[in-house]
Order: sequence, then structure tokens, then C-alpha cells
Amino acid sequence: MTDRPVTLAAIAGAHGIGGEVRLKLFGESVEGIARQQVVRVGERQLTLKAVKPGGGGAIARFAEIADRSAAEALRGSLVTVPRSALPPLAEGEYYHADLIGLPCVGLEGETLGSVVAVENFGAGDILEIEKPDGKRSMVPFRPGVADLERGKIEVDPIFLA
Repeated sequence: MTDRPVTLAAIAGAHGIGGEVRLKLFGESVEGIARQQVVRVGERQLTLKAVKPGGGGAIARFAEIADRSAAEALRGSLVTVPRSALPPLAEGEYYHADLIGLPCVGLEGETLGSVVAVENFGAGDILEIEKPDGKRSMVPFRPGVADLERGKIEVDPIFLA
């Protein structure tokens, strides 16, 4: 596993006048970001002092950001952590970030493409696979359709229309 950055949130703008920011969360809950002490915001390393639910996402305060102007300057920045900063997973669990970039092969081992995105619209994870010709297909990430096997995604080619 590489220690590439994993995006936890994006800064949507300033909140109030004291330097807090509004976050659009990319995880399931505030707890995912709240357990972090230090995060990277754009090109800066910042210390997370507090985070709480708010406004359909979260409100965060960084030690280094003291006023609204400084908070507003962060608008649009991604909040990331190294992959190694995430909690360990139980057997059968995975982070979406770990799936991005994995090669996709057919049942006979033939190259079908690679995972470029993972979506979840409420009924389970969907893998977006870019084929060698540049076209993309979406397949459900479930047993018998797309399985995680030995560092690659094994896909039944019938689902790649």
C-alpha cells in the first residue's frame, strides 16, 4: 500500500469571523476527520483544533487560521491525510482510495482497464472502470460481478457493456 494522500473533505468557505471553515465531507461522518490531528490543506500542513457537524457537512477550526480572511483563502482546498493515518481495516473492508487505480481483469486474466472512481448512490459501491480504448463503464462492486482479488479487480466482462 502506498502512502498516497487520501482526501477527507473540501473547504467550502469561511464560517463566522473567527477563522472557522465549512467542510464538505467525503467520508461517512465527522468522526473520520475528527480523529486526525494534523491534515494537509492544499500545500499547507495545518493542526485541526476542533471539528463539529454543521451545515450538511462540518465546521472546523485550525490552529493556524485566526480570522475570516485566512479561512476564506482556503476555499476550494482539499483536506487530505496520508493513507497511513487512516485506521486499520477489518477483514473484507476497504477504503475507496485503495481501489482507485487498481487494474481490472476478466475471468480469464485478460486486461479490461482500471478503476478510476468509486461511487455509492445508496445501493452499494459502483466501480467506474476505464477501458483501454478510453471508454468508461460502471459495474456493481459485489461478489460475482466485481471482486477484489490479489490486488486487482476481477470483473465478469458481461457487465462491461
